[in-house]
Amino acid sequence: MSKIKIGLIGLGTMGKGHYSNIKSIPEYELTAIADINPETLKDLPEQKFSSGLELIEKAQVDAVSIVTPHFDHTPLAIAGLKKGLHVLVEKPIAVHINDAKKMIAAHTDKSKIFGAMFIYRTIPVFKKIKDLIDKGEIGALQRVNVTATAWYRTGGYYASSNWRATWAGEGGGVLLNQCPHDLDLLQWFTGMPSRVTAMLGLGKFHDIEVEDEVTATMEYPNGMTGMLYTTTGEAPGIRRFEFVGDRGILKYEGGKLTFQRTEVGVREFTRKTTAMWGTPPVWDITLPGGDLSFEEQHRTVYRNFRDAVLNGTPLIAPAEEGIKSLEMANAMLLSGFLKKPVDLPIDGDIYAAELDKRIKTSRFKKK
Repeated sequence: MSKIKIGLIGLGTMGKGHYSNIKSIPEYELTAIADINPETLKDLPEQKFSSGLELIEKAQVDAVSIVTPHFDHTPLAIAGLKKGLHVLVEKPIAVHINDAKKMIAAHTDKSKIFGAMFIYRTIPVFKKIKDLIDKGEIGALQRVNVTATAWYRTGGYYASSNWRATWAGEGGGVLLNQCPHDLDLLQWFTGMPSRVTAMLGLGKFHDIEVEDEVTATMEYPNGMTGMLYTTTGEAPGIRRFEFVGDRGILKYEGGKLTFQRTEVGVREFTRKTTAMWGTPPVWDITLPGGDLSFEEQHRTVYRNFRDAVLNGTPLIAPAEEGIKSLEMANAMLLSGFLKKPVDLPIDGDIYAAELDKRIKTSRFKKK
């Protein structure tokens, strides 16, 4: 195979960008597109379908890319995998952990590539953070602090689609739509927490029924602690990661990565020094980072997916990895619903029941 015949499911706001990105890569042949709105498909040259399931069943394709509202990810991905297609799905891979497990269980043919669109893993500065942590340059991690407020959204954004920011249409708010990227990076860097405690701001800044603000604390199996704050109601926004380890503090903000590295381990210094007010000597280091445009982040994932299909190249973000950030989001929502700490792994049935309760009792009407 020298060309991958691919179908694109979903031509909404994000789907239009995916359409352009696929067309920019020569090894893809975009042969089929699907959307429930026929006006969206008008004047496009590809074979057209009114639903993703119809495309999967009838189109002559090797792979599908799923860019639809969140609840549709599960049935479409499962249908694609059962049809013997390679599948790439936008974040989040599903709305709740039970659906994600069904998707992973459907991936029985490992010769078929099943990837997730976690584009922030492609950004050089985040790859550098991952490398430094994995190599132990920061030492044993003690604390992580994440501020993810560069997700400001207007009222017009939420009013643009009926499914946005509703329990029934999206399954959540900032944790399910914007912050999955930050949650994916967090677990990629540090691993999964064992307990979370979260406060939710439901429609705090917008006329919506779901969370547009989350404040969460995290506890990890090794004793590390963490904090996360995210919102779509703050401008100008911040994206800050701060990692505190036995060998200093690594900080990322505004594209800049700095490392205050201690000359010796802090615990060793604490144990051995006889000085009453001493602190370990520190080196201040500014590290090279680098960014990618939003389009190039997506194209990098598409090129990686291409290479995985054609050459067996490892995926940047296997779909199996997507279940981790989703479980963190579900755990934070569940903690906010129940107003108590939640242990991980969570009980998917309890979370599904709590979400279903909010869907069935919702009286919210969009203007």
